[in-house]
Amino acid sequence: MTFHPAFWAGIALAIVYLRWLPAPISWPRSVLKTAPLLAFALAAERVGAPPLFTAALLFSAAGDFALSRRGDAAFLYGLAAFALAHLLYVLVFTAMSQRPPWEAFALNPLLAAGLVAFGLSAELWLTPHVGRLAWPVRSYVALIVAMGLAVLTQPLGLLALGAGLFIASDTLLAVQLFRLRETDARAAAARWLVWGLYVAGQALILAVVVG
Repeated sequence: MTFHPAFWAGIALAIVYLRWLPAPISWPRSVLKTAPLLAFALAAERVGAPPLFTAALLFSAAGDFALSRRGDAAFLYGLAAFALAHLLYVLVFTAMSQRPPWEAFALNPLLAAGLVAFGLSAELWLTPHVGRLAWPVRSYVALIVAMGLAVLTQPLGLLALGAGLFIASDTLLAVQLFRLRETDARAAAARWLVWGLYVAGQALILAVVVG
């Protein structure tokens, strides 16, 4: 599957987008940011991936587009799109393992407990800084944790690594958006790392699910 042209097109487009990361918000930039996950979704559909998985990639692309625009409304649309993507990943991963997410505590207890502790820690380092977005952010964090637990119902491998990179990207994005000023030099570096972790994570998940 990883040799499907649409997969490699998505990787290539993601690399091209790196040059647009510092650019001002524009429609061409938004389209280019959306294109990699659309290509991944096309690759998944063409090789017969589960429809819910293809839908998760499409919601991820929608989230990429929304987060490339300006304003609270765009952010909320993006948050909702990625929340749906994570929810669909929970369904896909539990279907693959045939185990509910909470069985992760029996199969990988240390990682599962650490993941839940990480989710709870957001109440200290993230939620107090998001203002009126507190409950949407809390809901999103809960879905990230559920997705991670669903992955941990399977043997550890590339799928868990991909999901971990996705979670790391979400975490760093939260730090960039809510804990760093735009003028902070670390914010520019964070943007590069967020994109790299995100694309690598999604590509690994895609390769394993349909491989």
